[in-house]
Amino acid sequence: MGIDYGKSRIGLAVSDIMGLVANPLKTVCEKHFPSQVSAVAEEVKKIAPSKIVIGLPKNMDGTEGESAALAREFGEKLSAETGVPHVFLDERLTTVSAHKMLNEMNVNGSKKRRGVVDTLSAVIILQNYLDKEVHL
Repeated sequence: MGIDYGKSRIGLAVSDIMGLVANPLKTVCEKHFPSQVSAVAEEVKKIAPSKIVIGLPKNMDGTEGESAALAREFGEKLSAETGVPHVFLDERLTTVSAHKMLNEMNVNGSKKRRGVVDTLSAVIILQNYLDKEVHL
């Protein structure tokens, strides 16, 4: 399962049974941290993935800021609540890639984009992880 963690919206993605292709699942819209963990934990329990891949929002120079600290805390709490291990994957430029894809698909309007950009980012994060794992 792939996660693009954000303070207001959390994109979720899942892979196919063979672990080759990432697919969109949904966007969780929660702003309260404990509610975010609970809502995503509910989805994790439904899907029962073997691992959770969480995007780690690093700065362009590779350092970690407040967003990365929140993502790390989210991952720890989520794994503690679900019992599913997590890993982090550098997510630099995934949102930019998601917006570029939406532009290519002519998805216009801020409401439409807001509803899918986080889920698409989660798909990119998970696909990057799956591609990396397949090539190891």
